[in-house]
Amino acid sequence: MTNQIFSCEIQVRWADSDRLGHVNNVRYVEYMQEARILFFTHEMEIEGERPHAMVVRKMDIEYLRPATDSSGPLSVEVSVLHLGRSSYTMRHVVKDRNGEVCASGDAILVAFDPQSEKSRPLSDAERAMLTRNLVTEPPL
Repeated sequence: MTNQIFSCEIQVRWADSDRLGHVNNVRYVEYMQEARILFFTHEMEIEGERPHAMVVRKMDIEYLRPATDSSGPLSVEVSVLHLGRSSYTMRHVVKDRNGEVCASGDAILVAFDPQSEKSRPLSDAERAMLTRNLVTEPPL
């Protein structure tokens, strides 16, 4: 295993904050989704393919410390924790500009066939990409 962790920067937008000046909890889900999309786009290019359809089955988020407008840009690290036949678990870690962890979230995603609206086995390219990013020691 290579323990490869993908990382990208996300800018905190003015509209992301609530009345207390903290980034709203729903925005963390959006940050994680944005990072996941960048992850898939980048990693599938390596495989010479476009990202395939998948759906989020479950997502758990732990909010550890507030982020504010001045906390950014935030970095979001994405890694793969578990790989199954048609599903996989991804970890997202959101850090402020000082490297302090603000939130972490795990998402279970399922490879999806839009025609049949059912799960499908992961393709060889998807499996190679996910395996390349599978970590033996999860962050956090």
